[in-house]
Amino acid sequence: MNFELASTEFFLNQVKTLPGKYKKQIQKKLELIKQNPFRFKSIHSKKFSRVFRVRMNVEGKETRLIYAVVGTKIIIAGLLDRTKEYRDLEAYLSKI
Repeated sequence: MNFELASTEFFLNQVKTLPGKYKKQIQKKLELIKQNPFRFKSIHSKKFSRVFRVRMNVEGKETRLIYAVVGTKIIIAGLLDRTKEYRDLEAYLSKI
């Protein structure tokens, strides 16, 4: 099955401010997601049934790349700071 990758404006603004090293790291993860969006760990959401996260280290912080699979579309919601323990997850997903 072919999946289409889409991003929220919020995610694009987050990535825009990052150094090139981290942009390349994110690009590699996005390629893996596009190949098989179900390879990473799923997380619980009130709004979507298929939400996943990718563990990353961005600028020395534990960060999670959050995305949802809706039909054949993979929607990248944003980069979530892990120290906040997913408290902002639903806010990120509401931007989809």
